[in-house]
Amino acid sequence: MTPAAAQSDPPPKAPTATSRQVTLDLDALNAAGFVTPDSPRTHTADQYRVIKRPLILNAKGTGPAALNHGNLIMVTSSLVGEGKSFTSINLAMSIAMEVDSTVMLVDADVARPSVLRMLGLPEGPGLLDLLEGEMEMSDVLLKTNIDKLTILPSGTPHPQATELLASNSMKLLLDDIAHRYSDRIIIFDSPPLLLTTEARVLATQMGQVVMVVQAEKTLQTDVQHALSTIKACSHISLMLNKARASADGAGTSYGYGYGYGYGGEKRMA
Repeated sequence: MTPAAAQSDPPPKAPTATSRQVTLDLDALNAAGFVTPDSPRTHTADQYRVIKRPLILNAKGTGPAALNHGNLIMVTSSLVGEGKSFTSINLAMSIAMEVDSTVMLVDADVARPSVLRMLGLPEGPGLLDLLEGEMEMSDVLLKTNIDKLTILPSGTPHPQATELLASNSMKLLLDDIAHRYSDRIIIFDSPPLLLTTEARVLATQMGQVVMVVQAEKTLQTDVQHALSTIKACSHISLMLNKARASADGAGTSYGYGYGYGYGGEKRMA
């Protein structure tokens, strides 16, 4: 089926009980620095508790401004290597610990997918296969051993991935998953903004965007340029990754800062 034909397809069906079950090695993820439900309380876990709270409030419509698709959250960066996939996974893990929320983690970095690899899972069909109309959600969605976390892989590589992400099928899919489950928050690990056009296309459909900035590495000009590519987005947050530990001894050489902004106003906390 061609991408043009896929544009007229109806939205994929909702996930069902036939979604595939996968088992995450939580001990290995803990050892690699990821937040998991049974991990001990750490500085990283506490930082993600702070980071997720305003995102959840916005997703549930109780934040300072009403957002369309507020439960669709895109995590991106200016360039590669700034920690966006690490952030996407940790954010999804942390939100999965909430009593009143479930999470779908989508690997939307269709050019360089990494979510499954980082989680120790094999590659498989996913988002791009859905958009081509070849599979249904229940065929590609991965149900994990973390009760409130499911994963949607990037799927089979496609030469017109950008066009598929910009297609009417993608819009219908996002509308469907945004509105079908009121308690679900969807985290999209997207490509860097300055290397591909996919993230810019995806951002137009998101309610919230989190842009990861690596401390003492990412140039201010790159951050400004990246922000200019998504300036139409109504809510953009900045997260400072790999900041030096504070002098009072946080016990880690990695820290996180958090900033937020509406429209053209963005600032770091």
